[in-house]
Amino acid sequence: QVQLVESGGGLVQAGGSLRLSCTASGLRTADVAMAWFRQAPGKERERVSCITRSGGIMVYIDSVKGRFTLSRDNSKNTLYLQMNSLKPEDTAMYYCAAAPTSFRGDCGSQFTDWGQGTQVTVSS
Repeated sequence: QVQLVESGGGLVQAGGSLRLSCTASGLRTADVAMAWFRQAPGKERERVSCITRSGGIMVYIDSVKGRFTLSRDNSKNTLYLQMNSLKPEDTAMYYCAAAPTSFRGDCGSQFTDWGQGTQVTVSS
């Protein structure tokens, strides 16, 4: 059974930093595509960044490019999202997701397993 547990969210002032973690069990992070998504109140969920099985990283939101960095530590079975220069518009619930059933292991895969989310709030 796959379990994804996010941590690291919190309240931070604009310009500050946070590092989100997603620790996985029931799968090996080295074997699957994984991604970070976020959902702000009243808005649709959006994909922030993704890493393929082979380690290729894609960033989907122009406003976070250069500020957010996705990384993965396969020895710890953990995915990270380093967020710097945070802005109030980054306020959202952040979710980790995995695509363990995808043979391709790429970012076009269907993400079938999700964590419970961690709240990030950025004050102005």
